[in-house]
Amino acid sequence: MSIEKRSIFARLTVAVPFLWLAIFFLLPFLIVFKISLSDDAVAQPPYVPVLNFSEGWAALREKILLLDFENYAFVLGDWLYIYSYMQSVLLAALATAILVLIGYPVAYAIARSPRGFRPVLLLLVILPFFTSFLIRVYAWIGILSREGLLNQSLLSLGAISQPLEILATNVAVVIGMVYSYFPFMVLPLYAALERMDDSLLEAAADLGATPSQAFWRITVPVSTPGIVAGALLCFIPAVGEFVIPDLLGGSDTQMIGRTVWNEFAVNRSWSVSSALAILILLVLLIPILIYQRMQLRELEGR
Repeated sequence: MSIEKRSIFARLTVAVPFLWLAIFFLLPFLIVFKISLSDDAVAQPPYVPVLNFSEGWAALREKILLLDFENYAFVLGDWLYIYSYMQSVLLAALATAILVLIGYPVAYAIARSPRGFRPVLLLLVILPFFTSFLIRVYAWIGILSREGLLNQSLLSLGAISQPLEILATNVAVVIGMVYSYFPFMVLPLYAALERMDDSLLEAAADLGATPSQAFWRITVPVSTPGIVAGALLCFIPAVGEFVIPDLLGGSDTQMIGRTVWNEFAVNRSWSVSSALAILILLVLLIPILIYQRMQLRELEGR
């Protein structure tokens, strides 16, 4: 292959992911952003387009000058939406912290198991993905209800005297998110731990470090990229989660994904729901930018 053909092939290889992002991320984002600047109306679709490209450049320029962000001001000025954002972030952060505490020992055990057993153990971790996500969440309704498996088991063991009210609470939502996103935490952690050089632990032992000291001073710092990657993979979708809060949550569960759905489908306010979606994206950009900054610092340190 000639140098010119290699150059063209390299450019096409780089262009494909950018084209994918432009079609499936940038274009939908611009459409949602346009709707968020519109006004609600009793029509089909239920909004008045602010920007109409068929009116010509002169009319379009006038409308651009008259653009306002009243939907964003309405969302940021209403305590219901602010509460939804805060609850979404707090529940997602709590679920992510629990996932780190549970997922790290599992990933560590898999990475330290005999090499022949690792594929089987990883298969057991991702085995729930072979079943529909919706069915798995519905299964937790039967487990967490008053007459469910959990309460019946605790009653039979004598651990409780009356059934616990778990379903339709924020506790049930956190349990559902921890269960659903567990593989997303284990797999990045396993990848980071499996690549770790065992000679580092041997050197620490030779220098007099105890196993616990070697774990906290070597294993955990080396696996930090896996912890951060797993936390982002779990936290970002958990913030905008809709199915789990809708099925397992109660009336007090006002996560932002549920609020967006209510505005879109129940209140028929596409402009407000679009503004909420744009603000969700801005909220989720913060941990992504923090992670990128951490990676840049790590590269500079190297």
